[in-house]
Amino acid sequence: MIIAAVDYGRRRIGIAATGEHGVIFPAAVIEQRSRKLSLEAVGRRLAELGAERVIVGWPLNMDGSAGVQAAAAEKFAAELRLTTGLTVDLFDERLSSYEARERLRAAPARIQRGKPLDAVAACVILESWVQSQKR
Repeated sequence: MIIAAVDYGRRRIGIAATGEHGVIFPAAVIEQRSRKLSLEAVGRRLAELGAERVIVGWPLNMDGSAGVQAAAAEKFAAELRLTTGLTVDLFDERLSSYEARERLRAAPARIQRGKPLDAVAACVILESWVQSQKR
């Protein structure tokens, strides 16, 4: 089963996916234009990947409460579910962007240029979700 993760942001949407043998890779960064165009672009990329399930990062506050960004991610997840017909789940993504930034900072320069932060953050979300399923 191909599982994808989405790091939803106001300006960009990062996508990561599982490949053969469960390898997780950055799959796309989509620049936000209008909600409709962004949903269509994400839906197209998920279809190209053959995704059967989507994990949307849910940016809860450090105290576990849901703020404005969490509400936006919830709305996006619901709309994505409706437009694609896929199973779409929310998953706590606290500190995923921080971890993605640290990973890129530690990587060689040639890798840093080729891996946009939003797609790497989606990888972090997907890796965390996979680990949570193993517990």
